[in-house]
Amino acid sequence: MGSAGRPGEPLRVGVVGGSLAGLLAGTALRAAGHDVDVFERSGAALHERGAGVALQPAVAAALAALGTAAEDLSTCSPGRQVLDRDGAVVRVEPAAQRLTSWDALYRALRGAFPDERYHRGRRLSDLQQRPGAVVARFADGGRAELDVLVAADGARSTARSLLLPGTAPRYAGYVAWRGLVPEAALPAAVARRLAGRASLFQGERTQAVAYPVPGPRGELDAGRRRMNWVWYLPLPADRLPAVLTDRAGAARAWSLPRGAVPEERAGALRDRAGEQLPPVLAALVAATPDPFVQAVLDVPVPRMALGRVALVGDAACAPRPHTGFSTAKAAVDARTLAAALGRRPGDVEGALAAWEPAQLRLGDRLGRLGASLAERFGLAAAPAPARPGA
Repeated sequence: MGSAGRPGEPLRVGVVGGSLAGLLAGTALRAAGHDVDVFERSGAALHERGAGVALQPAVAAALAALGTAAEDLSTCSPGRQVLDRDGAVVRVEPAAQRLTSWDALYRALRGAFPDERYHRGRRLSDLQQRPGAVVARFADGGRAELDVLVAADGARSTARSLLLPGTAPRYAGYVAWRGLVPEAALPAAVARRLAGRASLFQGERTQAVAYPVPGPRGELDAGRRRMNWVWYLPLPADRLPAVLTDRAGAARAWSLPRGAVPEERAGALRDRAGEQLPPVLAALVAATPDPFVQAVLDVPVPRMALGRVALVGDAACAPRPHTGFSTAKAAVDARTLAAALGRRPGDVEGALAAWEPAQLRLGDRLGRLGASLAERFGLAAAPAPARPGA
């Protein structure tokens, strides 16, 4: 049974979604003294998902609160080198940045959350709110009665679709191809060119970025790390289903994970890289055995607080990936949510209502930033859709 948010008692919190956003929320709310369970829909352990992640200050602060230094799971780029089509460095932008990987962050966050409170194979199927509680029901027949439900289940959020059925991800007109390659698997000249700092290429209606990230077990030594790359390419909506059809011929909704891209499509990508990218970046794509792809999406939402339910991370206002702020937004949502609940003990709905406006404004700002960057890069002519009610 939930505590109904009585002053002085920990709240019974359920977090739907056990990836980075869910773990950021779960650890922040546990640190605030609440009784937290995380419900992850996948029955298998999450690993090797995603790729490179910009380790923004909000994420570093969340790690520090868990006793983990950002330096222990990230590389440091003193700036980024901007390349022309021939691979020459046309300028160096001096902004320093810490860079990590999805799996390094996941290991750190998952290691800080108790195993017995992290539940795999729990797919949300319904939720109901009544005075003093929210009840989550799962596809396996289980249920949880909670004081607060935090929806951290990504851009295709089930919780959001149940509460805001008129909202859904909207395709932004371009895709992000990605890959991770061990430094040791690269030609020595390529590894040397890319090892020191992040690299950026801006072509006609395309952009590519590469940077070193920790190795598969968190290795930070040169030669034992991995090189992450992402290549943004415009793609008409009518061609998206073909690109998102996997090796078995099944159509996926918005992405193909590592190992699912048909080899002939991966080969065509490598050929295209040779034609359009600087040689050093084309060599990086060519060395990638298993590239993966995601459609770039906008998720404008009119609300983030609905009674006793809070939408966080990509479940609300998913930032486009080239903003570098998706994980950081999840960290900010989590930290501010925990603080809002602490300021209003005994008043869960009031706390969530007070928390919501600033987070909606943050989502709006990131949405505009992503659209402006896409326009600058020539990736999509259409602006980001406005948040309903904004």
